[in-house]
Parts: sequence; C-alpha cells; structure tokens
Amino acid sequence: MSAFSISCEACPSIKNILLLDSEGKRVAVKYYCDDWPTNAAKLAFEKSIFTKTQKTNARTEAEIAMLENNIVVYKFVQDLHFFVTGGDEENELVLATVVQGFFDAVTLLLRNNVDQREALENFDLILLCLDEIIDGGIILETDGTIIAGKVATNSMDDGAPLAEQTITQALATAREHLTRSLLR
Repeated sequence: MSAFSISCEACPSIKNILLLDSEGKRVAVKYYCDDWPTNAAKLAFEKSIFTKTQKTNARTEAEIAMLENNIVVYKFVQDLHFFVTGGDEENELVLATVVQGFFDAVTLLLRNNVDQREALENFDLILLCLDEIIDGGIILETDGTIIAGKVATNSMDDGAPLAEQTITQALATAREHLTRSLLR
C-alpha cells in the first residue's frame, strides 16, 4: 500500500501567485506558505520582486529570476505583471507552466482585453481563477482553457440569458422560476 502513497515533497508547490499593476501595487495576490508571516513582509516582498523585474522585457514569454532563495517566474502584459513564486528546489518549467496557464485563463476571461481596469472590474473572476489553479500551494490545473471554463461555469448567474447558460444551468433556472410561480 505504501508504494502508492505520494509524499508532499514529490508534488511541486507554489509559495505565492501575484498579479501586480505597472506600479507594483496589488491587483490580486494569494500566499500559500508562511515565509512572509505579516502583511508588511508580504508587501516588502512584492516591492522587491517588482523592483528587481521592472526593467526586464517579459512581454513575449515568461522570464525567471532568483530572489531571497525563491524562484520567481513572471510575465508582463500591458499594465499587469503576473508572478509565480516557488522554492529554490522547484522546477522552473513547472512554475512557467503555472504562470502561462494563469495568463491564458485571465486573457480568455477578460476577452483579450488584459489591462488593470478590466482586471479590477472582473476581480471575482481573477480570484476564482487563482482558486482553480492552486489549492493550498498544490497545483491543480495549468491549462488556461480548462481554468477559464471552470471559472465561467462557476460565475454564470441565473439572470444571464438562456443562450449563455449550459443546459444544466438553464434547467435549474427554469425549475427555480417554476417553483416561484407555484408558491405564489
């Protein structure tokens, strides 16, 4: 039975995932470890990572940096900066796949209009996207299309037109309307 057990050390883990604006301010961040125990420590790390990477040109593909015994993989798009941090023993390609999946999902969810204003207007989708990618530091999904699909399914509201709902959601909406009309 122990041959099938997997230790947590074998799984790649993420320390944090950050989405910062062009000035290094938070748009959306999630921390998955206690390396930065206070909010001040987290802000200081974000400032140092932004300062170290702001003069690079990571717009076409992800870049890699080493900071405070952490590997940071990052990518810039317009006025948004995507960062994924892992320990110094993590595989850079795995981290690059996570940042690319995050970027692809956000691009799909924001309909190719990836900028700070659009990201803030759809902040709930960004946070759902982070939750679909990583849970407790463990990578769940890296395919941007799958992530965006799960987020879009979870965020579909009952007030949306029936044409934009899946069959299950449409049936649930119809059932809810029928129940309301019968209870009147």
